[in-house]
Amino acid sequence: MVALYGKSDAKSEPPSQNAGPPRRTSARLKKMEAQTPTAQKRTASTPNKIGRRAAKKPKLESPHSDDQSQVMVENTHPVSVADNLVGDALSAEGNEYAMVTETLRTFNKYYLHFVQVEEKRCAREEADKERKPKKGSKSKKKVEQDDYSKKPSKRPDLKAVSEMMKLNATLYTEKRIGPIPGFDVGHQFFSRAEMVVVGFHQHWLNGIDFIGQTAKKSRKILGLDDYKLPLAVSIVLSGQYEDDLDNCNEIVYTGQGGNNLLGDKRQISDQVMKRGNLGLKNCMEQSVPVRVVRGHKCQNSYVGKVYTYDGLYKVVNYWADKGVSGFTVYKFRLKRIEGQPPLTTEQVHFTRGRIPNSISEIRGLVCEDITGGLEDIPIPVTNLVDDPPISPAGFTYIKDLKFGKNISVHTDAPLGCNCRDTCVDPRSCACAKLNGGDFPYVQRDGGRLVEPKAVVFECGPNCGCGPKCVNRTSQKGPRYRLEVFRTPNKGWGVRSWDYIPSGAPVCEYIGLLKRTDDLDPAADNSYVFDIDCLQTMKGLEGRESRLGDVSLPSYMQKVIEEVSESVPFCIDAGCTGNIARFINHSCQPNLFVQCVLSNHHDIKIARVILVAADNIPPLKELSYDYAYALDSVLGPDGKVRQMACHCGAQGCRKRLY
Repeated sequence: MVALYGKSDAKSEPPSQNAGPPRRTSARLKKMEAQTPTAQKRTASTPNKIGRRAAKKPKLESPHSDDQSQVMVENTHPVSVADNLVGDALSAEGNEYAMVTETLRTFNKYYLHFVQVEEKRCAREEADKERKPKKGSKSKKKVEQDDYSKKPSKRPDLKAVSEMMKLNATLYTEKRIGPIPGFDVGHQFFSRAEMVVVGFHQHWLNGIDFIGQTAKKSRKILGLDDYKLPLAVSIVLSGQYEDDLDNCNEIVYTGQGGNNLLGDKRQISDQVMKRGNLGLKNCMEQSVPVRVVRGHKCQNSYVGKVYTYDGLYKVVNYWADKGVSGFTVYKFRLKRIEGQPPLTTEQVHFTRGRIPNSISEIRGLVCEDITGGLEDIPIPVTNLVDDPPISPAGFTYIKDLKFGKNISVHTDAPLGCNCRDTCVDPRSCACAKLNGGDFPYVQRDGGRLVEPKAVVFECGPNCGCGPKCVNRTSQKGPRYRLEVFRTPNKGWGVRSWDYIPSGAPVCEYIGLLKRTDDLDPAADNSYVFDIDCLQTMKGLEGRESRLGDVSLPSYMQKVIEEVSESVPFCIDAGCTGNIARFINHSCQPNLFVQCVLSNHHDIKIARVILVAADNIPPLKELSYDYAYALDSVLGPDGKVRQMACHCGAQGCRKRLY
């Protein structure tokens, strides 16, 4: 599937360096897919994709434990740790960023899987209650008990952590002093569980993560001879203690212990100088830096908070004091070490989270709503690059797919399911059976795709369920506040004003449905998107075949068996299209492509949906992998054309094609 860097009109504005090239002449390569816990096949079309490493990593202890004997020390001289670590250790290699992304995607998949298990259990229990005879009834038929009748689990994230530990799928199992490769200042986590699986802060509950006394046994091996243990490696400020004081560059941090953990922040007993408290004291005495993470309220995060890494701090003082509740607490004063990137936390509420209250607050506004009112949520356009600022031109915004000449679409919709109002029980839903026996989406956060599939079968016109059904998630249109903005060297781009959770459909690629044979080779085909769902399912030309996750109807089997390398249909968004036409390429994207069938089951013209591969923070540019192989684009003269890539990813391959 191909869609290239967004530009409005080559005639009305100078083309950007990454303006779209002519459509490539060879068959399309595989689409970008979100990482899964299983090993991925690496091809030329999937640059920077890291497969699961074969070597087993040390097993991470339970997040409830206090100590971790496996320790990685960045500098063995305690006096110079704070000075030497800032800067040089922050310059991580690109593959380390990709490893972090892969691990977090794996966690999100397991998390959504356990959410799905919980939703199925609740649905089955609800169905069993309806069949169960009322109290006092003469019938005493016992409802069969099974795993779904267990006590409800409210923490699928912790189940995901445990599962990844069992499979040795966590990252950075050794505790590290100072910065960790792959995490820049400003990196955001959607939960404490995410910090655990990547080894950034290995306690899902405690505010202080530290190297415990058990590491004494490995002093010489781990290079800890110069250190007095325990040592704190990171702290999380999330407003849990009533005595905390945070002035951004200087913190008065309340030690751990004595808190009732009920959410009201009150102390119920005295704190003692041990464990994490002693670790912070030792950090002060030995000049060891501490990573600081701040938590902020966030409605889009399933735990109600988002956590931002704000860099390294040094402990400069500590003392015992009587807290607000009258109990002894330990206070630690920390100051941010100089020479680091600017602090981001104080900008979070505006730059990353707060939506302008009025049109006048939007900087560089050139269009209030590029959709012309077609979408439920207006999409503004901003331009702070051009002088004078211009807006996209030369195209008409459309909300629904249009059909070109000589395109005949099967009008007979599939029979559909017999569910009422909404699909709940996958055991009785015909559409769920097409998806391998489960619904592809979970209901949480308005509907999230559990994992990429060869094709997703959604409910259609003949189904008994209504528009709110979870199995119609991609049909509900854009539900996040998006913005088209001008980039310095990539033409137009798209970003969101909201947090977008992984697995959430962002938008559909809309344009004019054409036959690929009808494309004019001499025309500007910069916005042509090949519908290669069949080629992907068969694993042709380097694509990854994924047929095990669907139960294809018999009438589709013959179509799949006869598929060839050629892609018969494509979507042209050059003159007519929607927001998707402006989304740029990235070598390390945060969206992936998912083919969906709903109104019909003609797999050759499946709908193309762009889905969040990661938890995407506000104002981060949206992107997906255009999946070009190098040297795959030919010019009118038959010679290979090249285009530089300006995606800015740590693992950028420097060329788009």
